[in-house]
Amino acid sequence: MQLNEKTMVADTLAGINGELVRFGEMIPQTENKELKQTLKQFRNACEMSQEEIYQLAREKSYYVPASKATQEEIDHVRGLFTQGTL
Repeated sequence: MQLNEKTMVADTLAGINGELVRFGEMIPQTENKELKQTLKQFRNACEMSQEEIYQLAREKSYYVPASKATQEEIDHVRGLFTQGTL
């Protein structure tokens, strides 16, 4: 199977997003301040890589974001949080 650039970009973004989730889980669970700081640095570098690849995907139309939420949709979600529905 031959991978094309679009597939590789999508796979890379998915991998980076998974790593960001893992860092988000690890950071609050460690009591070692030095390790916590190191994990935060790794997470920040990972976020920068994710942003760069995301921009590449947007430029090449590999990724088209969803349309922006309407004010009505925003108000609805805000209401769910303020009403304690979630």
